[in-house]
This record gives sequence, structure tokens and C-alpha cells, in this order.
Amino acid sequence: MNHHAPRSIRPSRPEPLPGFEQLQRFWEPDTARWTVKILPGEYYVTRSDEAITTVLGSCVSACIRDPQAQIGGMNHFMLPEDNSVIDDDTATGAFNRQATRYGSYAMESLINDLLKLGATRERLEIKLFGGGRILASMTDIGARNIEFIKNYLNIEGLGVTAQDLGGDRPRKVVYFPISGRVRMKTLRPIENRSIADREQLYLARLRRDQDGGEIEIFS
Repeated sequence: MNHHAPRSIRPSRPEPLPGFEQLQRFWEPDTARWTVKILPGEYYVTRSDEAITTVLGSCVSACIRDPQAQIGGMNHFMLPEDNSVIDDDTATGAFNRQATRYGSYAMESLINDLLKLGATRERLEIKLFGGGRILASMTDIGARNIEFIKNYLNIEGLGVTAQDLGGDRPRKVVYFPISGRVRMKTLRPIENRSIADREQLYLARLRRDQDGGEIEIFS
């Protein structure tokens, strides 16, 4: 008699929601889930039992879902490098700094897509990760990203159910929108270099966008 547990059967890859067909998905045996990996400037929304993963250095990801509507998603954003202090106009609910439009776009895109698909603001469950200081030679961009997201959620009247922000180590995050579960792993310092290089390239692109007149955000 064979007492070994049967291997999990790989289900068919779920169809992506409209607008997310371009993101590549792969089967992850460790979690037994179809998984999409998002990069800086990207976000993903699903109503299927799949996973979303990313690696964060200075960037921040918001994992947001509506448990009742069974839909959720995750973004990955960074503000352009800027030595000024982020401030906001609480009277109008608008951020004053041009740089914050990148974070605002990332948050509004994710939240608005969830609302269009049946989520309600009152039920949103929000978890935040990232904002580490891994670019030691530069402005503490991670701290600025954290300050932005806290200001943004405060102005929008949205609460946070869990967070792991700051520090000096990058993070790998795997989010399961249907259950709300998150698996997070801090990465070794030796892995900082490639993450820092990627974020330097992304910052350079944001800087070009800021200086180039009409801004194409997160193309």
C-alpha cells in the first residue's frame, strides 16, 4: 500500500481579468498556486485563488482585498528621488508635491479597479510592506515612500490591518488575495545589490519622466 500523499494537481491557469493579460504568470509548486510577479510601477488584481509576488527594497507594496467580494490585488510603487519633505493639504485632501502623483496613481489604480469589480471601501483590508533603506548613498527614499502611504491612507480614511515597513533589508512578499494571507521573507544583504541596481534604474526613469513635460506614469 502506498502511504505517500498524492501530489497536488496543477489546476488550469485562471483567466486574467481584463487589463492584466500582459503580466506573465507561472506555476509555483511551493505554494501550489498560479503566481504573477509584479515589478516597480505595476499592479495586479484577481478574483481567482492565485498569488501575487514581488521583491521590495525602497519601494512599497499595498496588498488590498475585499474579503466578502473575494477580490484583491497588490501594487508596487516608488516616488521619484526628491530632497523635499512630503506634505499634504488636509483641507483639500490633495498632496502638494508633484512627485506624489506616482504613489497616488498606484493606489488609486488598485483601489478603483477593486471598487469597479464589486469591492466596497468600508470592507477593504490593507496590508503594507517595504520602504527599506537599501540605497545607502542616496536620500532615504524608503522613508519617503512610507510617509507618503501613511499620509495617503489617512486622508482617504482607510485603515491598515498589518504592516512591515522600514529597516535596511529587502523583502520578498507573496500575497494570496482570496485568503488575505501573506508570506514575507527578508533577504540577505548580499542580495541587496541587484535590487538596488534595479531601483536605481527605475529612479532614473522617474527622473526623466519628471523632467520631460508630459508625464507618462507607469507605462
